[in-house]
Amino acid sequence: MTKRHHGEGTIRQRSNGRWEARYRYVDPVTGEKCRGSAYGRTSKEARVEMMKALDRIAEGSPVKDSSITVGAWVEHWLATSLVASSRKESTKQLYRVLAPHLTSGTFAGRRLDRLRPSDVEALVVELRTKNGRRRVGHDEDGTPTFTVMSSSTVQRIFVLLRLTLDGAVRDGLLARNPARQVKQPSVERVEAHFLTGEETRAVLSDAKKSRAWAVLVLIAMTGLRRGEALALTWADVDFDGGVLQVRRTLSRLGGELVATSPKTPKSRRMLPMSEPVVRLLKEHKANQAAERLRAGRHWQANDFVFATEFGAAVDPRNILRAVSRSAARVGIEHPVGVHSLRHSAATAMLEAGVNLKAVSDLRGHADIRMTANTYGHVSDAAARLAMDSLGRAVEGNS
Repeated sequence: MTKRHHGEGTIRQRSNGRWEARYRYVDPVTGEKCRGSAYGRTSKEARVEMMKALDRIAEGSPVKDSSITVGAWVEHWLATSLVASSRKESTKQLYRVLAPHLTSGTFAGRRLDRLRPSDVEALVVELRTKNGRRRVGHDEDGTPTFTVMSSSTVQRIFVLLRLTLDGAVRDGLLARNPARQVKQPSVERVEAHFLTGEETRAVLSDAKKSRAWAVLVLIAMTGLRRGEALALTWADVDFDGGVLQVRRTLSRLGGELVATSPKTPKSRRMLPMSEPVVRLLKEHKANQAAERLRAGRHWQANDFVFATEFGAAVDPRNILRAVSRSAARVGIEHPVGVHSLRHSAATAMLEAGVNLKAVSDLRGHADIRMTANTYGHVSDAAARLAMDSLGRAVEGNS
């Protein structure tokens, strides 16, 4: 006789020929005593399905996964769990921007109880190819041109899906998260584009005609991020100690400019100021004081180091436009952004012999590997310098 397990009831054949296995259990959420049924084409198949249900109950999981669609659940998660979380507002905004990839289309219509790891893998493939293409314009003959979604965006969408399904597991809608059984998509290594010293000087010389000049020079001299530089206040500048304190980043959230704390602890850092940086900021402070007098009662006392003519925060997009226009005017054909100056600063440090750990700390990278991967273009020059130095040392001792 087959041994019966706790909770196992009767197994009988129904009038339609299918077999039903009945069982009893205590709902892990409500604590109520319940009855359930599992079905199969044979007595053995029905019993196997019943045992699966009892195993799920023993693990504290729901007896059955929810039939709610992925899209509906993601929308619910955005309106509840995301809002209630302590994530940075910029992260929440990013998730809202990425969410349409999960709340619309074929994948969004899949039921949670029918979602498999292979479905998640199929989504990744779609994002990388057909559904990951975005129309950006036309060729000369009128043919539409597209750009493929970047690997980093695909990875972020996957992470968002995994987070939302974790919430479904927590709320008892799923026994396990199928996205947890799929390897996270990798991000292609893309070396940062940088400007040569001559190109940097040309861009900054042209930008001197704009209000963005001082902040662009500071970024080129220190390697600060655009948002970090624009969020600086004069309280962050210690002229006596010769250091800058990076404590916030400025970004546009919900149509407004907001200064928030950086994402990682490594982004909060102290930067030593060189003499040229000290001179730049002292001159800029004097110019700003004159502007404040001209603005009079219209001046907004925000204490920003870099502000509009009335003391308000500077839109990061204006800084990008300024550097892009200057780069175009001086004849640089490839795209140039504010990050180009930041990358150029790091490249100059590495080529000058500053060790990788120090450069990583100055840039506020969370991991030194990020610095190494981003600045692979320096490796050839650094290797050549190292070999030349070693050759001279050996030659001198022989």
